[in-house]
Amino acid sequence: MRDTVKVETPPASWAAVAAIGVGAFALVTTEFLPIGLLPQISQALSISAGQTGLMVTTPGVVAAIAAPLALGFAGKLDRRHVLCALLALLALSNLAVALADSFAMLMVGRVLLGIAVGGFWTIAGALGPRLRPGPEGGRATSLIFSGISLGTVAGMPAGTLIGGMLGWRTAFGLATAVALLVMLALVALLPSIRLAAGKGLAEIPVVLRMGKVRVGVLAIILVFIGQFSAYTYITPFLVQQSGVPAAAISAVLFGFGALGFIGNLVGGWAISRNVQWAFVAAVLMLALPMLMLLAFAGNVPLSILLVMVWGLGFGLLPIVIQGWLFSAAPAHLESVSALFVATGQAALAGGALVGGLSVDHFGLASAMGIGAAFALATAMLVGASGRPAPPA
Repeated sequence: MRDTVKVETPPASWAAVAAIGVGAFALVTTEFLPIGLLPQISQALSISAGQTGLMVTTPGVVAAIAAPLALGFAGKLDRRHVLCALLALLALSNLAVALADSFAMLMVGRVLLGIAVGGFWTIAGALGPRLRPGPEGGRATSLIFSGISLGTVAGMPAGTLIGGMLGWRTAFGLATAVALLVMLALVALLPSIRLAAGKGLAEIPVVLRMGKVRVGVLAIILVFIGQFSAYTYITPFLVQQSGVPAAAISAVLFGFGALGFIGNLVGGWAISRNVQWAFVAAVLMLALPMLMLLAFAGNVPLSILLVMVWGLGFGLLPIVIQGWLFSAAPAHLESVSALFVATGQAALAGGALVGGLSVDHFGLASAMGIGAAFALATAMLVGASGRPAPPA
């Protein structure tokens, strides 16, 4: 059975689409907020830096598990209600962290966040073509995903600044308020989104039998391992290999995120032209800067320019991946979204692990080399696969 919207569902306003993008912003900000507040949290709760670091890794692992399970939970429920419930869970997660007086309560809050992240991206990631059918679907998807880059560029630094000035508990308290405000906006702006009967988790094996979906999943694994093998170590590489001053790193990474935001917005236009070559172009915008950073180590202006190109490509990446999967399985949008989230989260963790092992054994430059190799392999895979078309 198709999981498409009933024909009487009217297109949503762009304000409703933007509200979902703000929800994405809130989730990404919350997921990475502890990175800038680790010392404060560690000291306040008398736990080790390693234990505090689990605040970042735990949600990713939980999200990878929660994404496919969200299909079974959502069933035929109104997606507006499901999204509001997930935003309420996000608010509860932040509140639990803000009030935490022990490591156990801290982890409860972050586990709740992982469930919210996995469920939100499974449901919200598939809503672009439903809320704005036809050629505007790609632009709606890019607007929703722009919350990722905006959260990285503005949300996490702002949260870190607030935490430094007013304390980490205040930062998570304000994040609770943002989640509740987004939930109220969705109640006010989103139309009812009821789907025809679907098969929930049973659809995962169905879509995995589609050739172009399997290509997409393999591409996700390859490119995310490559991206996070390299990006995890971008700061020490730029300082030690490229000669970028340590004081300039924050500005360079801000530029990376800002270009990523632009990539998110451009992605909707790109996939409406040719999703296959948009995918190949995005991946090459990762691979080539990684290779050139190795070849031109020590050239500071060029290195910074290459990081900006890399950021643009990374911003395009989630849009072109989603566009590829949606084109390959248009009747199973939530199922392929769940696959994207679960595979991407697992590959993200795997990439950081591969990069760490490589750096430990072969030095910083090896992380860039591995990243470029995996990205080039992705480009060759997608380029040789042909454009995805709906299954007969």
